Amino acid sequence: MEASEKLEYVKRYINGVSAHDIEAIKAIYDDNATVEDPVGTDPHVGIDAICKFYEQAFNAELKLELAGPVRYAGNAAVFPFVCTVILGDSKLKIDAIDIFEFNQNGKVQTMRAYWGPENCSSE
Repeated sequence: MEASEKLEYVKRYINGVSAHDIEAIKAIYDDNATVEDPVGTDPHVGIDAICKFYEQAFNAELKLELAGPVRYAGNAAVFPFVCTVILGDSKLKIDAIDIFEFNQNGKVQTMRAYWGPENCSSE
């Protein structure tokens, strides 16, 4: 998989989450993919569990923005971003790094999100 193809997946992810577009999210993941968000929590296994995870997140207003260049190594793309979460009058910013690992079919097989309380700030 070329770097340009991986970048396209990252952009589709950023735009899909920001637009609450579950079909865009579903299209990037393999049917047997895993999502661990954040790392250290129980992974969501399989497309149904992954979609349920994102649909729950869509109960809040979310906006994702890249916060630096995407890095590529082997079958992976790594990208820093800021997630702004608005729920009612509360606004939370999360500085995160996600790692996508792609399978031979060109789909995201694993996604791991690196962030914790130290990476969150309220406005």
